Amino acid sequence: MPTNRDDIRDFLNRRKQAVLVEVKEADGSTPREAGAWMLVAADCIFGTIGGGQLEYMAIDHARRALNNGLGAQEMTIALGPEIGQCCGGRVALNFQRVDRGVAMTLIEKVDLEIARRPHVYIFGAGHVGDAMAMALSLVPLRIILVDTREDELSATQVPGIETCLTAMPEAVVRDAPAGSAFVVLTHDHALDFLITAEALARDDASYVGMIGSKTKRATFRNWLTREVGRPEIFDRLVCPVGGTAVKDKRPTVIAALAAAEIMTSALNHRNPQTAVIRERKRVPA
Repeated sequence: MPTNRDDIRDFLNRRKQAVLVEVKEADGSTPREAGAWMLVAADCIFGTIGGGQLEYMAIDHARRALNNGLGAQEMTIALGPEIGQCCGGRVALNFQRVDRGVAMTLIEKVDLEIARRPHVYIFGAGHVGDAMAMALSLVPLRIILVDTREDELSATQVPGIETCLTAMPEAVVRDAPAGSAFVVLTHDHALDFLITAEALARDDASYVGMIGSKTKRATFRNWLTREVGRPEIFDRLVCPVGGTAVKDKRPTVIAALAAAEIMTSALNHRNPQTAVIRERKRVPA
C-alpha cells in the first residue's frame, strides 16, 4: 500500500469514487493512533488504519457505502474477542466520501508529511550504500544517496530516493537540516574520516554512523585527536554501523541491521516526547 506523494495523486486520479476512513478516537490499546487514515476504493486501498479484523470491517463498510451511495458515517468498534482481536481498546472511525475538497486536503496532508520527514544522508553508493538505501526506502524518511563518483550514482536503481553527485561531500553535511542522520560508507577511509568529523561537529545530528572495524575505529579516534583536536565528539559515533551482534558482512545484512538503528534515532529525534512516553509506558513502537 503505497504512501508517497505521487502515489496518492495517482490513486485519486484513477479512482473517481473512494471513501476516506479516519480514526477519530483511539482509546486503550489500538493498532493505530487517532488521525490515522486510509482510502478505500472498489478495487484497492491506499494507506492503513492498522490491519486485522478492524481494517477488514472498515473496508467492508466503506465499500457498502460506496455501493449504496451513502454519505458521512461513523462506527465505533471494540477490539475484543467478538471480532477476533485482543488489543482491548476501542476505536471510533469516520467514513466520508471523497470529493474534490477532501482530495485536496489529503494531498496537502501527504505533501506536508513528506516535507517533514527526517533526512538520512548515505555517503557512498557502493554495495553497502545501495543496500542501505534500499532497506530505508520503505521507511517514512527522506533518503539522499551521496557520492563523488558519477558512475556509481548512475548505477543506483533504488526507487523513491534522491541522489547527490558532489566533489565536496562534507559541504553536504554542513548544509543538511537539523535532525539529519549521516551514514558514512565511502570507498576511501580518508574521505570517511573527513565526512564523519564534519557530521560529529554538528550537535543537532540525530545519528552519525561509519562502517568499519575495530582498527578503523581506533585509527579514526587517533585522527580526531591529532587533526581535529576534539576527541570528545568521538563518543557520539556509531561504528561499526549495525552493531557487532551478527557476524555477517554481506551488504544486505549490514544494511538491515543498520536501518533499524538509523530509523529509531531519526524518528525519535523528531518526536522526542513520543519516545519518552513509549519508554515510560513500555508501549511497543
